[in-house]
Amino acid sequence: MSVYINGTAAFISQNTLNFNEFQKGLVEYETDFLKTVPVDYKPFMTPIEARRMSKIVKDSIVAAETALKQAGVTMPDAIICGTGLGIITDTEKFLEKMIDDKEQYLTPTSFIQSTHNTVAAQIALRLKCHNYNFTYVNRGHSFESALLDSIMMLREGKRNILVGGGDEMTPHYFSVTKKTGFWKQEIVKNTELFGTKTSGALCGEGVAFFLADSQKSKSTHTELVDLKLFYKPADIKEIFDTIKIFLDANLTKISDIDLVILGNNGDWEQDKIYKTLQETIFEEVPQAYFKHLSGEYHTCGAFALWLASQIVSHKKYPEFIKANEMKTDKINTVLIYNHYSNINHSLFLLKSI
Repeated sequence: MSVYINGTAAFISQNTLNFNEFQKGLVEYETDFLKTVPVDYKPFMTPIEARRMSKIVKDSIVAAETALKQAGVTMPDAIICGTGLGIITDTEKFLEKMIDDKEQYLTPTSFIQSTHNTVAAQIALRLKCHNYNFTYVNRGHSFESALLDSIMMLREGKRNILVGGGDEMTPHYFSVTKKTGFWKQEIVKNTELFGTKTSGALCGEGVAFFLADSQKSKSTHTELVDLKLFYKPADIKEIFDTIKIFLDANLTKISDIDLVILGNNGDWEQDKIYKTLQETIFEEVPQAYFKHLSGEYHTCGAFALWLASQIVSHKKYPEFIKANEMKTDKINTVLIYNHYSNINHSLFLLKSI
């Protein structure tokens, strides 16, 4: 069964609210991690409401309501979110307050807003939506699990599923996780990310939401043909085989792919998988990167899906995401391959309508 993306919005460190603005140029950063761009919340909420929410919650509300508006939908049949970390800002606020006040006189607000399902709950409260509401927390498969759930619901006859994913980063959490070696130990410009030969990924944050339906509408961006999740492949051969089986199941050949979007994150070891694919099965396919735009985080697959849907919809992509010099005169089929720490692997196949 076809799944159509009828509305979408994303916020990362680039100008993504409008695809034409996004294409004008890559915003350069030389910081510890990439933070989402400032968003104008005034059209969506009052200053009092905004003051009580962390940035990821506010960004998610704006992205969700923008996706609904694009699709012309006021009430979704379900709200499904994915997040790897939840609301880190409010979690830190609550824990710091516990320490400062020696566990006395604690207010519950930060604790209530720190739970992983805060985003889905806040969206439902604003929409007065009493339908299915669920949040997935599966590390690098968090958004993909939410999307898979939405696909199953559409197959059951539901309509207009609001699905999204997002994660935020704080200086404190970054400094703690940096000690594990997962992030770059030195500051690297995002424009020079793929020229480095050091360990560690470029850290980032972001949110993206989609309005998925089983039927096309005037606002349909693209068709999500299929989604595949796989876990801890034994070697590169298993990855090759999984990609081939996935494409064969969808009657698609490598030569049919007009663009493959890969999740290289700047970590020399982790990127070896992508580089092997780039030099073998995807050698004759136009290739693109996306994590120099968003950075690495658990749900960055949501941004990759936003990027792919916009590319298929507009039939073009900017020079600053190109990973090779292969050219195409059409963009009808796009494949996304991403993995998180070589543990959670995912494939998305999109086609034009």
